[in-house]
Amino acid sequence: MRIDWTTLPEAVTKEVANRIGGTHAIPATAGDHAEIAATVTGTNGKVFVKAAHTDFGVRSLRFELRVSEAVSGSHSPAVEWHFEAAGWLVVGFEHCDGPHADLSPGSPDLDLLGEALAVLSKMQAPDVGLFSPKGRLGFEHPAMDGDTLVHTDLGPANLIVTPGGLRVVDWAMATKAAPWVELAMLTSWLIGAGHTPEQAEQWLARHPAWRSTNADALDYFATKNAEKWVSKSAGATAAWIHDLADWTVRWAAYRRCQA
Repeated sequence: MRIDWTTLPEAVTKEVANRIGGTHAIPATAGDHAEIAATVTGTNGKVFVKAAHTDFGVRSLRFELRVSEAVSGSHSPAVEWHFEAAGWLVVGFEHCDGPHADLSPGSPDLDLLGEALAVLSKMQAPDVGLFSPKGRLGFEHPAMDGDTLVHTDLGPANLIVTPGGLRVVDWAMATKAAPWVELAMLTSWLIGAGHTPEQAEQWLARHPAWRSTNADALDYFATKNAEKWVSKSAGATAAWIHDLADWTVRWAAYRRCQA
């Protein structure tokens, strides 16, 4: 659960201030993985700071730190620094200025995303204990296995359009899998942005990993992912869970009609 920057111990805020010359913090408005997530400004510039102190939060942030340090490429923000103080793990990431990507049909941001996917599809998974497909998604298929680093959460909140191009942030759920898994995970976000399932698949088909994937594997993925989100939505109050249930069900229904 996200908590307020002002609750941090003085030892933490002092160390942050020493590194960036101030601690003017603006909390992040999206995401909920980190207990603290804020853009912090000082005389040395801006840094995006994540911090955690619970056992689960620290494990999650430490995982994201290891993955982010291992990821090399123009599409991922660099780790500027990290430290531990007063029971907190604190990580400063390169700050990315710009709006979140617009994934609606016809948006120029889709071209930026396509360029990023072409790079990511060739990125070998680092040896840092990544999630397996089943560990990340709760289901598995032999075709999902692979050696590619897969972000698995390329929703607009994690895609920032900067003057230097598209940046992919928040690698907390990075997985070692076949490259088509990234594209299959993206389908629901395209549908949520206004694409029909057919339009989403047509856009994804420009990528070799999608075209080379067996239709049965895509059918299985679509069905199992929809079942997962429908189950999660039962009794849930968060709107985003119901949205994902709706979008994944629409894709699964489309694939059944094509069989």
